Amino acid sequence: MRREVSRALVVAGLVWGAHADAGSAGPRVAVSFPASLAADSADGRLLLLLSTDDSSEPRFQVSDTSLHSQQVFGIDVDGWKPGAEAMFDAAVLGYPLDSLAQVPKGTYNVQALLHRYETFRRSDGHVVKLPMDRGEGQQWSRAPGNLYSTPRKVLIDPAKPETLRIALDQVIPVIEPPADTKWIKHVRIRSELLSKFWGRDMYLGAHVLLPAGFDEHPGARYPLVINHGHFSHDLEGFREQPPDPDLKPDYSARFKLAGYNRIEQEAAHQFYKDWTGPGFPRFLLIEIQHANPYYDDSYAVNSQNLGPYGDAIVRELIPHIEKTYRGLGQGWARFMYGGSTGGWEALAAQVLYPDEFNGCYAACPDPIDFRHYVTTDIYADENAFFARGPWKTVARPAHRNWLGHVSATMEQMNRMELVLGPNSRSGGQFDIWQAVYSPVGPDGYPKPIFDKRTGVIDREVAHHWRENFDLVHIMKRDWEKGLGAKLAGKVHLYVGDMDNYYLNNAVYTAEEFLVSTKNPPYGGEVAYGDRAEHCWNGDPARPNALSRLRYHQMFAPKIVERILKSAPAGADLTSWRY
Repeated sequence: MRREVSRALVVAGLVWGAHADAGSAGPRVAVSFPASLAADSADGRLLLLLSTDDSSEPRFQVSDTSLHSQQVFGIDVDGWKPGAEAMFDAAVLGYPLDSLAQVPKGTYNVQALLHRYETFRRSDGHVVKLPMDRGEGQQWSRAPGNLYSTPRKVLIDPAKPETLRIALDQVIPVIEPPADTKWIKHVRIRSELLSKFWGRDMYLGAHVLLPAGFDEHPGARYPLVINHGHFSHDLEGFREQPPDPDLKPDYSARFKLAGYNRIEQEAAHQFYKDWTGPGFPRFLLIEIQHANPYYDDSYAVNSQNLGPYGDAIVRELIPHIEKTYRGLGQGWARFMYGGSTGGWEALAAQVLYPDEFNGCYAACPDPIDFRHYVTTDIYADENAFFARGPWKTVARPAHRNWLGHVSATMEQMNRMELVLGPNSRSGGQFDIWQAVYSPVGPDGYPKPIFDKRTGVIDREVAHHWRENFDLVHIMKRDWEKGLGAKLAGKVHLYVGDMDNYYLNNAVYTAEEFLVSTKNPPYGGEVAYGDRAEHCWNGDPARPNALSRLRYHQMFAPKIVERILKSAPAGADLTSWRY
């Protein structure tokens, strides 16, 4: 029996050594790649994945919030050469289990993947190795050029100090860019600002949805609306065709809805009919493409670690789009909305570029007050992972459902990111916050806000965060210095009071400040969804599963109302209103 198993594993490229390894505790895994896949040496993060779930490949089954996450271990490789073995042993950190030695005896789907790094020589003098986005939106499991192995069934016994050998045998292929259509155009420009910072060519892009009648009204000039959010391969939520009659219904565990994929197609087709039908406001709608070496978007602000993305978007990309597609090109005619990351971006761009935009509609924004950094106060708490008393220690939660049932803690989510890539290179949520908000550390990587193993908070870094990116603090600090006059009537916040990531807590303190402002009054709106999870957008008439598919219809009328109320004398209020 043992001979037959060994023969099968040899064929699969997975081989348990026939001898015990002296001095090792438990199993080890040695990974290599052939020169036929990559002739040169490689830098990157090498991941080892184990799964008990046959529904898909292990590389698609790691989650920071799901109780059903499968297992991953990670090590850095630097100048890794074809044929050389990189070793995983019991000392390598993993998630959810810490160590290979803790893996129960059993048969697992085993896979390895190399997330490749590129060397950047930045203008600040630092040389760093990071995974540049390659058209997939910073998803290590799907990034073109990454090497991986075909998954195979393997018996693992932690009591036996044997070596499993894996050869990477696949390369993730290139992703083709989307094609233009009558309605959707794709813009990509080289950014001078970002290219200078990163020491190589860097690009910004956008999906541009043209208004109905664009060709028939050549004299019209249009307001610009940015739908901020995560990377998307093409413009999302817009479908010319009716729902696919042959679509196999799926099931949304999040919303407990059967056939949610059809619901999404129906909503996308309805938006197409609304957008092209009579009476819908005519404006340019864009989704920005700003994936970068740290994440699938930049958070649309200037950062010591990511570079001047805020300036590049406002000074380079937006003017280019407005010039190309007949935008009005003035701050009174620019608006933003979005949810989650997009909600934070909308509010941040409005606060940091108050003259360039005339309103933001921020749904379920990422923490806008770092006294509520999920469930941590980075200014008052000593530890981001645990609340401690003289005798008692409680893990800080990070993800819950609408009933308050917790599925992940602050420590667990950050340990997963540490396993996927140290130095903020995981592509995860806490890592991008750190990359955007932190100063550059001595090694050229973002200076940690807290230790990802212990949770101990760095007070100096927290001060930098507050003065530069704590949006509630900045509004408080500068409101009566002139910022308030520029933001009056422009700030609108929406969040469910049972947001999965506790994002409602920061909105509470934002509201406390905004409603107390008198010089001038803020003149906006703050609303909460009763028992609504992430990402409620202010629609009281529909459940979250449906309202999240109608951002455009929700906010378009509010934007027109704001324009008519606030446009300066002589502004063009007619050419685009047909």
